[in-house]
Parts: sequence; C-alpha cells; structure tokens
Amino acid sequence: MRAAVLTRPRPIAERPLEIADIPRPEAQRGEVLLHVLACGVCRTDLHVVEGELPPRHERVIPGHQIVGEIEGTGERVGVSWLGGTDGTCRYCRHGMENLCDAPQFTGYTINGGYAQYAIARRDFAYPLPARLGALEAAPLLCAGIIGYRSLRVAGVEKGERVGLFGFGASAHLALPVLQAWNCEVYVSTRGASHRKLAESLGAKWVGDEHQNPPVELDRAVTFAPSGDVVVAALSSLRKGGVVAINAIHLDRMPQFDYDRLLWGERQLRSVANMTRQDAREFLQLAADIGLRPKVTQFPLDQANEALLAVKHDAIDGAAVILP
Repeated sequence: MRAAVLTRPRPIAERPLEIADIPRPEAQRGEVLLHVLACGVCRTDLHVVEGELPPRHERVIPGHQIVGEIEGTGERVGVSWLGGTDGTCRYCRHGMENLCDAPQFTGYTINGGYAQYAIARRDFAYPLPARLGALEAAPLLCAGIIGYRSLRVAGVEKGERVGLFGFGASAHLALPVLQAWNCEVYVSTRGASHRKLAESLGAKWVGDEHQNPPVELDRAVTFAPSGDVVVAALSSLRKGGVVAINAIHLDRMPQFDYDRLLWGERQLRSVANMTRQDAREFLQLAADIGLRPKVTQFPLDQANEALLAVKHDAIDGAAVILP
C-alpha cells in the first residue's frame, strides 16, 4: 500500500513525510483492517511530525481522523485520536477513559490513516450515520469530537454567551453546535479569512486576536496552542465563568494578574483527549443538525503540503487527505 511515513521528526517545511510503498498491515484478534476513504489533518499531527510530542517509534504513519470501510464487511466506520485504553486503570473504571494510564493514540503510538489501509481496535471504531459522507465525516473525528468535549468541559448551558478564541478546524465545527443550543457566539481570531468564515457562519461578534468581545462571557474555549490566548480568554469572563483550553501543547503560560483575572471563582480547565461516549454523542448530533465542515482536499502524495497549510493557517476549515 501507499503511505506517508515519518522516520525522523523535523520542521514540516523540510517535508519530513516520505511517500512510500510498504506492506499492507494485517488485523489481529480484536482488530479490523480498514480501507481508508479519507483522513482529516489535525494540528496534533503537526506536533507529532515536528517532534513536539516525543517520538514513540522509529517509524510511524500519522493521521487520526480516519473514515474507512472494514475489509470484508464494507461497514463504514470512523477512528479518532484515542485508539485504545487498558480498561483496567482507575480512570477507565470510573468513566474517565480519556485519562487512561496506558492509552494508545492513533497516528502516534500506533499507525494512522495517512495510508491506503489502517488497523484499528474494533471497539474504538465508530459506526458512522448514513447522512455523513466520508469527506465531511473525517474532520469531525477529532476536531469535531474534541471541540464538543471542550464545550462540555467548559460547562456550556443553552442560551449562554460563549467565546471561541482561535477559529480553525475545531472551532468552526463547535460554532454550529452552540447555535443548536441557542448560544450567542463571540469569536476572536487572527487571519482575515478566519474572521470572514466566522461571520459567514453566524457568529454574534467577530474580532481579531487583539480584541476582546464587547460583553462578558459565560464560557470560553481556546483553540490556539498559545498561553497568551488563554489569558485573553480569561480576561473576557464574568465571575464564575470557565475557560476550557483545547490544546495538547502550549507554547508557554504567561504570568497574569490573579486579582483581576482569576479571582471571583473563574476557572481554567484543560481538555485531555476524548471518550468513546463523546464520539458517539457528537457524531449523532452532527448528523441530526446537518453539520457540514468546510473542507480542502489533498491527495496522499501531498500530505506534507496539507500539514504546511494547517501550520500556516492557509486554508479555512479543515484539510482532508484522500488516499
């Protein structure tokens, strides 16, 4: 099969992914072999490729937003970042498998979907609603699910004022969910094209990264891997409000004025991975509300270019690789 293989993490500008012909994998007990139909591109893939997440193997195939058909049955399923858990640790036993002590991560600790075929644990492959096509379902499988979890971690309730700080693949999928919950959405983001997209999707207010929303927010979610953005979101909260940090990696966490920004029972919460229940709930919700992400397609041979586009915010919405 053809695959985009990472052997040595380095800046994406150096085109670290090698497009190669390698043996097709074989499913073991409890696994399924997927014929990959589409694979979304995520900023976490960048963290893997550029080495911000320490390498776990000498070679790995990235990609963790996989839509595929199970070989032999043709069933269409989705696979996400959380590729497996031990099922026995205290977190798994208490309904917090996203915090599992021994997790597996698709496209990082196990091979992912930048390939024509991929292996997945059967119990971590989600049947997809018929109303979701492969191209539109792929970005939902991490950007969408983790955005949905972020809203839950932030404690969003129907009708609230919610800020989205950064407006890429995940945030543009969270906005329609908030609208379905009758929330007012305020977007602060860099890039004129991102602001235009937020406006076109019906955000109540849109500003650049240096502007705060004109009202106090009940909740906020940050989507940029920047500590400065976290502080900006915190400065926009009412007393008792919550900021959920949707980032697997932050560049730094700057000092800030506790008395002015955090006092008053304001809260900072991190978002770590997702659960299978998150995935099932969100995929059904996406089908019910007709969620259709904005997508830019790339062939497998242009996997490096797809990651470059994501790194430099050169596209609106999500990038999807079609093997």
